[in-house]
Amino acid sequence: MAKQAMDNELRIEQLWIPDSLDAADAADFLAAVEVGRKVRMQTWGSDDLAYAPLEKLLELADPYERQVILVAKLAGIIVGTVDIALPLTDNLDVAEFTLDILPEFQRRGVGRQLLEAAEQLARSEGRSMILVDTNHPGASLHEFEAAQLVPGTGLGFVPLASREVEFARSTGYELQHIEQFSSCTLPLDSKLVADLEAEAEQANNGRYRLHHWTDRCPEPWLEAVAELENQSGEDAVPSAAGEDELVFDGVVLREAEEATIAQGRRTVVTAVEHLPTGTLVGLTTISVLAPRPDVVFQDDTVVLQEHRGNKLGLLIKVANMERLTEQFPDARVIYTWNAPENRYLLTVNQQLGFTTAGVTGIWQKELPDMGPSVS
Repeated sequence: MAKQAMDNELRIEQLWIPDSLDAADAADFLAAVEVGRKVRMQTWGSDDLAYAPLEKLLELADPYERQVILVAKLAGIIVGTVDIALPLTDNLDVAEFTLDILPEFQRRGVGRQLLEAAEQLARSEGRSMILVDTNHPGASLHEFEAAQLVPGTGLGFVPLASREVEFARSTGYELQHIEQFSSCTLPLDSKLVADLEAEAEQANNGRYRLHHWTDRCPEPWLEAVAELENQSGEDAVPSAAGEDELVFDGVVLREAEEATIAQGRRTVVTAVEHLPTGTLVGLTTISVLAPRPDVVFQDDTVVLQEHRGNKLGLLIKVANMERLTEQFPDARVIYTWNAPENRYLLTVNQQLGFTTAGVTGIWQKELPDMGPSVS
């Protein structure tokens, strides 16, 4: 009866997005962001991965995807949220959900009602493929190690008995693949840096030169970087989202840079040139969030196939992390996600001092075709 009473009182509504955090109508937005922070505190033991209110507000202006946020209210208090991301330039059949329920309201039907409402909205937007993720800290992997759910790729696992996995399976989602989540304390030890740089330099034998920039790519390298970004997309583990990925050229890259800057993000880049040909053959990027410069994120690292085996991934990542520390001395931790298939980068990360913090499971559900509407 208690659950039935709660169900009757629970209201699902779309979150109003204020013009600013100081606006009179910003209270619900701030409360919704706080729900996400509390969930990440519960999962990871810190709020490093939580959005700051300003960061979330800026992200909602992303020109490459539209976001709709639904909230669950109980007696006027927001107890759960689902962020619905709708890509606008590629994967136009996809919607990505981030579902957060306050710890004290989990296992009470709030998540199921929010998820059903989000699926209905996605279907109304013409989206048929839904992606959601579940997050599992390292301690939980050991706790539930005896019962594992392995994705179709055959690599990695999520704990079968965890609440998140039980919920995803019970609502019709299938596990597609795993991403390993790792962290590294900054700054790097100076002796470690020297040793790794020497190792990488010895392997490439003076045939390569590094280039650095922040936020905007120098004009002479623009098309080359666009090609490397396209290669990075091809190298990624295939997702359920399909193959219609955004294709970069110089114009698209410049637009992406401006959108990133507008969202309050800084980008530290190191690229590597092959001296005999004068072409860029690899690059790596780190994102710094203006509201939280102490927590940074390793983004793409790509090296062209024909230049692999020369420890260029190690060379550019060490150099970029050093440059990050010079430009953003407040950075204390860097986070990254990698597919278990990417053995080389996982090995490089281990050399740099990254340790596994947990895994993220990527789940998929195809919504049934409802057919033409009848009036």
